[in-house]
Amino acid sequence: MDKRKEENLRVKKSITKALFRIMQDKSLSEITITELIREADVARASFYRNYSSKEDVLLTLIRDVLEQFRHDMVEGPYGIYTYENILLSFQYFERYKTYALDLYRSGFGVAILEEINHFHESVEGTMPSSSIEKYTLYMYTGALFNTAITWLREEKPAFPQDIAACFFKEVSKFLGIE
Repeated sequence: MDKRKEENLRVKKSITKALFRIMQDKSLSEITITELIREADVARASFYRNYSSKEDVLLTLIRDVLEQFRHDMVEGPYGIYTYENILLSFQYFERYKTYALDLYRSGFGVAILEEINHFHESVEGTMPSSSIEKYTLYMYTGALFNTAITWLREEKPAFPQDIAACFFKEVSKFLGIE
């Protein structure tokens, strides 16, 4: 990677980490760009070169994580609805637990779910708007997100393998892929 790309990646990570640090004490609406760039120790121009707003920082993080997930997932005979992908989903939620819970507590749960929906739509491809099957996708993503957030909020959560097995068992029944 060239030096400019490395520096830009460092700037983006600094901004993201700074935003989450400040969000521990303030709501997103109370945080100013000036405060954020000071905490991140970056120039204002560096912020606006990468983001249009504080919300954009959060959406970019979610999208970047989903793109990493896209590279790690594997399609099976039932598309994305495999135990391996479900396990991978819970492993990702666990890896990004602090971010996921901070976003959820800050009122960004819907934003996370919307991005997960868009991600799964892009993976599944275009479905006719009249297709009843499209609702299967939203049932899956909604259940996955709700289960993951509930699981992450537990003081002593189950292992990702156990929660994935439980989730896959129920999804398999629902989808008729037992």
